[in-house]
Amino acid sequence: MVDLTTVNWARAQFALTAMYHWIFVPLTLGLSFLCAFYESLYVRTGKEEWMNIAKFWMTLFGINFAIGVATGIILEFEFGTNWSNYSWMVGDIFGAPLAVEGIVAFFLEATFFAVMFFGWDRVSKNFHLFSTWMVAIGSNLSALWILVANGWMQHPVGVAFNPDTVRFEMQNFWEVLFSPVAMAKFTHTTSSSFMVGSLFVISVSSWYLLKGRHVEMAKKSIIVAAVFGLLSTCYVAWTGDESAFVNASTQPMKLAAYEGLYDGQKNAEIVFLGLLNTEKEPGDSHEAFDFDIKIPGLLGLMATRERDAFVPGINDLVYGNKEQGIVGTAEKMEKGKAAIADLAAYKAAKKAGDAQAAAATLASFAANQEFLGYGYLEKPEQAVPPVATSFYSFRIMVFLGVLFLLIFVLYLIFAVKDTLVGKKGLLSLGCISFFLALIASQSGWVVAEVGRQPWAIQGLMPVNVATTNISAGNVQATFFMFLAVFTILLIAEIKIMLKQIKIGPEGL
Repeated sequence: MVDLTTVNWARAQFALTAMYHWIFVPLTLGLSFLCAFYESLYVRTGKEEWMNIAKFWMTLFGINFAIGVATGIILEFEFGTNWSNYSWMVGDIFGAPLAVEGIVAFFLEATFFAVMFFGWDRVSKNFHLFSTWMVAIGSNLSALWILVANGWMQHPVGVAFNPDTVRFEMQNFWEVLFSPVAMAKFTHTTSSSFMVGSLFVISVSSWYLLKGRHVEMAKKSIIVAAVFGLLSTCYVAWTGDESAFVNASTQPMKLAAYEGLYDGQKNAEIVFLGLLNTEKEPGDSHEAFDFDIKIPGLLGLMATRERDAFVPGINDLVYGNKEQGIVGTAEKMEKGKAAIADLAAYKAAKKAGDAQAAAATLASFAANQEFLGYGYLEKPEQAVPPVATSFYSFRIMVFLGVLFLLIFVLYLIFAVKDTLVGKKGLLSLGCISFFLALIASQSGWVVAEVGRQPWAIQGLMPVNVATTNISAGNVQATFFMFLAVFTILLIAEIKIMLKQIKIGPEGL
């Protein structure tokens, strides 16, 4: 019997670690490229002011990078401590991209990191610039391999299940790498991180302009960041649309949850604004919303690229829809339980030396293998993720993204006109834009991870099967220990960052 208390504490601990880690990662990914842009301008123009700008932002990048590495290491250890069943069953697949990340991307990043920070007077300008670009590329390659691993959890491809070892084994590395989910996650995550990094530069530079300090440095920093941020935000919108399209075919329940769609529709509407009915449950007759503003036809276009195509809702996916050929969760559960029983019978027949029975049960298992994870669910409604969390998080992400687009456009216009200093209201908004960007970035991960519940591996392993068989008290103790450690690290980063920002580029 699975201890759900342990499962929930393990999920809470992993969520805590991931969300703390994700405070630092987007800034690392985005700021690394901005540092490379600033140094490229220095090498191209030979002007010392660009070198000073590059050194200043590199210093802040280095502080953030160090704290991010510490939280990331703890995150990977948790797969072994809290999710050992998961690690055992999928280590052959999940471990491969993480190994490549460590051996190739992280070492590339780490090798040139020292040159980037300490090689200004020790190597040529061109080699130093090359090192800075390698750090930026290495940082984002690290993200690629981690997101490939995460993408496989959301859309398991390129693997086969070995009934003798009860493990999933890699069959096609390239199918795992170039999975549409992995590619969509990589492009959307990195481009949104470029946006976050750009808003960090705008926030700090806006504070300088409001204080009348380092004005020329702030203006030049803003122009580069606004251009990079504007291009990144436009690309975020495109990759976000592509992610929704991929969700429609690979994780339709996630799409239905973050759109608050209970009953499938043709010419499906998107809820632009809405207040969910808190009493609504799958299968009941309550209205899904107490209030909503909808845009006709847009969800159909987003999900299928066709206005009149059918978009399944939560009820269709849970209870089935014969007219649309949708198999419901209850039927999948029956097949999953049959697969579990066949697997047990196969192992028993093999142990008894009955080759004929083993072959028969293995063939029966293969017929239902794709529904294996559903056999561990107790009721069909368990396949539904938290709808309210997914729905509201998605809209926070989207609405803030639109705001960021407007901020970049206005900053670029006024920066080019050299009238930005007088725009006190805009500069005040710019000062807090980085913190809004962190909220948007975290909301995106909530949509991605909460929206795929209850699955550790989509359709194959629910989280209650993936956990380690340890007491809830052990997980609780480490939860609060990590909470304390991460909070101390975050406070330390904020204090060091603020101190360095207060000193400014003159102190370098």
